[in-house]
Amino acid sequence: MALTDRGRASAAASPGDYDDDDVATTAAAIDRLDLREVEVMWVDHQGHPRGKRIDAGSFLARARDGGFAFCNAALAWDIAGDVKAGLRHADWGTGFPDFFAIPDLRSLRQLPWRERTGHVASDLVDHHGRLVPAAPRSVLGGVVDRLAELAYRAEVGMEIEFHLLAQDGSPLSDGVQAYSLQVLNQLEPVFGDLIDGLRGFVELEGGNSEYGPGQCEVNLGHLDGLEAADQAARFKYATRELARRRDAIATFMAKPFGDQAGNSMHLHLSLWRDEEPAFRPDAGAENALMRRAVGGILQHLPGIVLYGAPTVNSYKRFEVGSFAPATATWGGDNRTVAIRSLIETPQASRIELRTGAADAQPYWAIASLLAAVIAGLEGDLDPGERGEGDLYAAGPRLARTLADGVAAARADRTVTEILGEDAVHDYLALAQAEWETFVGSVTDWDRERYLRSA
Repeated sequence: MALTDRGRASAAASPGDYDDDDVATTAAAIDRLDLREVEVMWVDHQGHPRGKRIDAGSFLARARDGGFAFCNAALAWDIAGDVKAGLRHADWGTGFPDFFAIPDLRSLRQLPWRERTGHVASDLVDHHGRLVPAAPRSVLGGVVDRLAELAYRAEVGMEIEFHLLAQDGSPLSDGVQAYSLQVLNQLEPVFGDLIDGLRGFVELEGGNSEYGPGQCEVNLGHLDGLEAADQAARFKYATRELARRRDAIATFMAKPFGDQAGNSMHLHLSLWRDEEPAFRPDAGAENALMRRAVGGILQHLPGIVLYGAPTVNSYKRFEVGSFAPATATWGGDNRTVAIRSLIETPQASRIELRTGAADAQPYWAIASLLAAVIAGLEGDLDPGERGEGDLYAAGPRLARTLADGVAAARADRTVTEILGEDAVHDYLALAQAEWETFVGSVTDWDRERYLRSA
């Protein structure tokens, strides 16, 4: 369960600059739960949870006295952990100095699978106590602050899909039976242990079987933007570990099986002003503000696809007739579009962005969505008429490859400015390096196709 009060989190303006009430609440929670250690987590550009296990007795004192040191090369690693050159924040020319994880005390949770252990999300700061601008949580925090300057607060709910596999890589259930309670029973005890373990560690609305063998989906509760990203990172971390403890594999790979459905990370966004829903419907349709938000997402969709589709494999989801989007379109309650406008009660009306893959880094995915919304609000953009019917043949095609995604993100100067020039440079450099690694690889497909015929 959450050990501290909810609230928009920023760890500390400078090392040790914590609110006294948060410190007291955290100290009381550590004592009440008899914690022996605390996991201090932050998330790299690929979404991998990094951190250290800290003795609970010294945790608060060390957090207030500068935080926990890490080599900043960790923000220059690719998905395999190899350092890539050419980044601005961390490169050989910088000497790879330390940065410091400053825990967000309000994010403290009890770890589900190890007794007497807490878990916190963290910001990264440099030797002067300044937020590391290239760190994904810093990027999202900056975008949240810019939205606040427009007098709005974002809430984000996430649907995340994944496959449950045996150790040999085969699915734990057969057939395509979305929403099947029988399939969920076949996935026991793994699925049940996942749900039980996740309760309290994340705000869990529910889970179901999805559109492929061994495929599941979990719906996470709607939270402020930064909290939603923290929650998604915790969810993916916990799901992998809870499955591992049942001798199973939980994979968030976007397209693990070529002939089956891929794994998505849909983002549901609402805006709030003075704790009132800013997307309140107007005569049963989108109000002017919501139209501007949709307009921003639609216009900047080519440039933000990359932040929700960060790997070579991500782009294999974008198939016509797959329930994943393939074109830059918007509509109402229509699953052939990339942007779904859901007009319900004032509190529940929201925008769903459907381009994200489950392998996305949640901080970057949410930050880019909010950046496009900010562009729509500031630029007074309009999306035009809602699309109707089967829209797979309408609108420009989404990026087909990681290289296309990188090029489109690089061309979108508005989103780059909102996210931060240097941070985007480093993110794109890592994505470009991933593409070049792929292009330079000789695969089984190459050999099977060309070895005897070329």
